[in-house]
Amino acid sequence: MTAGVTEGALGAKADAAHAAVRLDGVTIEFTLPEGRVFRAVASSDLVVGPREFAAIIGPTGCGKSTLLNAAAGLLRPASGRVTVLGAPLAGINRQAGYLFQQDALMPWKTALENVAIGLEVAGTARAEARKKARDWLARVGLAAFSERYPHMLSGGQRKRVALAQVLIRDPKIILMDEPFGPLDAQTRLIMGDLLLNLWSQDRKAVMFVTHDLEEAIALADRVVVMSAGPSARIIGDFAIPLERPRDISEIKLERAFQTLHRDIWHMLKKEVLKAYSDQQSEEAAQ
Repeated sequence: MTAGVTEGALGAKADAAHAAVRLDGVTIEFTLPEGRVFRAVASSDLVVGPREFAAIIGPTGCGKSTLLNAAAGLLRPASGRVTVLGAPLAGINRQAGYLFQQDALMPWKTALENVAIGLEVAGTARAEARKKARDWLARVGLAAFSERYPHMLSGGQRKRVALAQVLIRDPKIILMDEPFGPLDAQTRLIMGDLLLNLWSQDRKAVMFVTHDLEEAIALADRVVVMSAGPSARIIGDFAIPLERPRDISEIKLERAFQTLHRDIWHMLKKEVLKAYSDQQSEEAAQ
């Protein structure tokens, strides 16, 4: 079982007409203090299907999070277009839930209150919002921790609260930026399995940014590879034809997984080394 790789117009397998997220020629630039324009991401095309789990990997600083922020409507492309569920994106992507690397829990609110607040601000009655919040806390394994404040929870528990906080609003698209990055290796495995279990229940579209190639392969239907920056671009798109449901710790032992890892790393390694070399050169010039 081998990976499928395409270059150029990526994501051809997804139905572009019914895509959850579609990027057409998206270029992202920033104006630096001295007035120079920095091109973070060069013209990039990507299609994510409505039930597809797509992971995006690449070297540090290549623009993975920048591309995700464009899909979230937090950044406006210098050129190109972002389309969400068939409509051009203008402003914040209201169809998406965003799980950041650092949780956004309010320290003065309990776990229950943190999960319920998304519904409350949208107009749901407090009693109903809290009833749904209790259900979601149970679904992420925190039924007994609803009255605890964030400082009373472990890193993994806070991440579970943050996940419930996003999913309770039932977004059609889930954007995840290194969500398990701060966690230890064992907790990352547990959180990965939890995410897959929750995702498998309704299979929303997911764009998942990570530096961890093993994590990307274990979770995703596709792994999209970005080149080193600046002017980073999408250079590879690998299908992940591993059977579901998946147990992350077990699937890593399969030969098909190891073959996928070898093939993707062969492409990714060149970009990681290039990014490292460029960083060394920049440091030497300072």
